Amino acid sequence: MAIEIRNAAARGETQIGWLDSRHCFSFGSYVDQTNTGHGLLLVSNDDRVAPATGFGTHGHSDMEIITWVLSGEVEHSDTLGNHGIIGPGLAQRMTAGRGIRHSEQNPSPDVEAHFVQMWVPPDTVGLEPGYEQQDVTELLNAGGLVAIAGGTGSGAVIHINQRDAVMSVGRLKPGETVSLPVAVHVHVFVALGSAEINDHKALEQGAAVRLTDEGPQAITAGPEGAELIVWATA
Repeated sequence: MAIEIRNAAARGETQIGWLDSRHCFSFGSYVDQTNTGHGLLLVSNDDRVAPATGFGTHGHSDMEIITWVLSGEVEHSDTLGNHGIIGPGLAQRMTAGRGIRHSEQNPSPDVEAHFVQMWVPPDTVGLEPGYEQQDVTELLNAGGLVAIAGGTGSGAVIHINQRDAVMSVGRLKPGETVSLPVAVHVHVFVALGSAEINDHKALEQGAAVRLTDEGPQAITAGPEGAELIVWATA
């Protein structure tokens, strides 16, 4: 049983002019063999992309990829012919399956795009590639944690091909408290605002909490509120 708090400054970083990316786990040129994921969550990147720039066409395989926009917009195009522009409150899932190529661009000429992208492995390899996006704004506005993406039987809005993972989001008002899901591995990322978990120290924007084999826990939004991304996995 363990609760580990990592503040924002503990993340790895990639800066290449148009991109400022902060990594919760090893990714790209940031390599830490002691920090390669938490449970099934292998990638959690907090990305800021400059206007009229972005990730050119590139490939993935055998990964479930969730993109969650905090501000601005992200334009997605892929080799299946899917095209969409997502902003805050729109959840997007891409199943890379046996192979897919896509691009992610900031379509705005003057507004930065800020989003979190997360990867979990599928429970079956070689799947047909796929894409899904859903507007979950009304659900988030109702308060509490909302199951956004999860495997069969999770009740999540968007389906991912991993039965042992659920991603929830809470857009919490100042002082609002929610109960975290109970799972072998729980990862809480403070995407916006601040929060406090039980009697532990305050969590700033960009901080994360890693829970392993813990029982019920509660988290409370700070004075400016908080947007939390919570993964519960095997």
